[in-house]
Amino acid sequence: MKLDSKIPEGPIAEKWTKHKFNLKLVNPANKRKYEVIVVGTGLAGASAAAALGELGYNVKAFCFQDSPRRAHSIAAQGGINAAKNYQNDGDSIFRLFYDTVKGGDYRAREGNVYRLAEVSVNIIDQCVAQGVPFAREYGGTLANRSFGGAQVSRTFYARGQTGQQLLLGAYSALNRQIANGKVKMYNRTEMLDLVVVDGKARGIITRDLITGKIEAHSAHAVLLCTGGYGNVFYLSTNAKGSNVTAAWRAHKKGAFFGNPCFTQIHPTCIPVSGDHQSKLTLMSESLRNDGRVWVPKTAIKGLKAKDATSIKEEDRDYFLERRYPSFGNLVPRDVASRNAKYVCDEGRGVGPTGLAVFLDFADAIKRDGKKLIESKYGNLFDMYQQITGDNPYEVPMMIFPAVHYTMGGLWVDYNLMTSVPGLYALGEANFSDHGANRLGASALMQGLADGYFVIPYTIGDYLATIGWTDKIGTDHPAFKQAMEEVNSRVNTLMSIKGTKPVDHFHRELGLTMWEYCGMSRSEAGLKKAKKKIQELKTEFWTNVNILGEANELNPELEKAGRVADLIELGELMVDDALNRAESCGGHFREESATPDGEALRKDDEYAYVAAWEYKGENQPEALHKEELRFENVKLTQRSYK
Repeated sequence: MKLDSKIPEGPIAEKWTKHKFNLKLVNPANKRKYEVIVVGTGLAGASAAAALGELGYNVKAFCFQDSPRRAHSIAAQGGINAAKNYQNDGDSIFRLFYDTVKGGDYRAREGNVYRLAEVSVNIIDQCVAQGVPFAREYGGTLANRSFGGAQVSRTFYARGQTGQQLLLGAYSALNRQIANGKVKMYNRTEMLDLVVVDGKARGIITRDLITGKIEAHSAHAVLLCTGGYGNVFYLSTNAKGSNVTAAWRAHKKGAFFGNPCFTQIHPTCIPVSGDHQSKLTLMSESLRNDGRVWVPKTAIKGLKAKDATSIKEEDRDYFLERRYPSFGNLVPRDVASRNAKYVCDEGRGVGPTGLAVFLDFADAIKRDGKKLIESKYGNLFDMYQQITGDNPYEVPMMIFPAVHYTMGGLWVDYNLMTSVPGLYALGEANFSDHGANRLGASALMQGLADGYFVIPYTIGDYLATIGWTDKIGTDHPAFKQAMEEVNSRVNTLMSIKGTKPVDHFHRELGLTMWEYCGMSRSEAGLKKAKKKIQELKTEFWTNVNILGEANELNPELEKAGRVADLIELGELMVDDALNRAESCGGHFREESATPDGEALRKDDEYAYVAAWEYKGENQPEALHKEELRFENVKLTQRSYK
């Protein structure tokens, strides 16, 4: 199968405008005759469901949480990018586009990225109209701050609760459509399979997480807005419920998976404190605006934060400022994370484990005063103190990289449609806009861009083609077969009656992925990881122990299904990392590095999107390549020095 990205021809600044005009339209009176399923209610899902309901479509929205407002988007902290140039510091749509392509290490489509930058200005207006309380300057204008990978201030924020406030805005818009009867909400309901008839997505199979009931739902189109798969590493900044199941089941029904090995390690997270932990805590990248990252020049074993103040200035290594004088502490996340790893590998890490570096606000407090720093980061400082017991106003924070975001996801074209007609993927669930590394504050931007400003246009092109009469009911044999397969899988899991709990397998998978497919990867390590994952899969399906019953509330059964999918995804991530024998962005192959330890791309061999096709149980997946063309940004080796 040849991949068709459907990127329109013509100048990049005109592509989206011309494309919108050429898309087929659905008559307003006919929109009420179409049904659309939206799975997931984070920023991408809530905004898409609200926007489509407002247009007149009949929407069924699904989330496994007790409320849409508990989607993981609510945990985002630092801000949302937009090229409004309020600071008059040289920003523009093209500069945001350029920074994003460069920040992604030239592994993203130019067309998608430019569209994202273009609609970013509308996102802020939309959210302000919804009442999102962005920070403001004294004169009333919206405030901005800078983020990693940029030399301008373009990040709009609501203290350290930006994701929460944006989601509440989208949630209010969603609730309006629920009240109007245009959106039917299914809470505590998990998608377990995609139904495909004659090559088109026709609906989904779900499980009620309270009663255990398996149900079928049909529609003219299905939108997956289910987030990323960072929990394949077990320890991550993702909510524990975040998973890959919806996307993975769609993958097994024909949707190609793009760049699965592209995962982002966030440089500013609270370090691991012990084996008891089940997740990690993010500290917003915005803290790098005012915090300075450092370690002692000479190793001091077990150095505590309270003793850091006694280290003289000349004995400190502000290693990001030293290595990258142009960007300093605001280098992109992949660069900051690798450098933190380097100094810890040298033995200069701090804290009881030696796997931490300092993030110090002493200079900022001295320069701007405690009150101003508190107004910017007060809730983040409070959270840090509650978790660690250290007061960041008085002593440095201790931070270390952790898994945060996945740039890979279901392959989609310019219309956000997957390789299965009628199936769309939005937000972090798709691969499309960030390349090999995402710039900070761009996740919220993409989720809302896809939901509010892209899918309302592009879905009509498909629906107009098939017509509203082209809908298949749940009594179709394909739905019955899919329900039988889901029930069979549930029964198989419940019948194993092994000796080890689900979390054991999840933890083992995470340890393997972090060790061999995390911040640093090698051919030998990846081959070892593949063998270990295959062995883990075999053991899981013969020795997992799930308590309780299938037809009731059963969190262990929920976890088991998700972990089984994560194990299979982990193997594909390893295969993808093995195939890509270059370093780019968050994917760092030890065999492909510059003399000073930077990522070394191989553009002549790997300037493509790797789209993987499922070929059957225990069969190698087929690789399809979408060649990337760079007509507006010159391919150069990234430098932030």
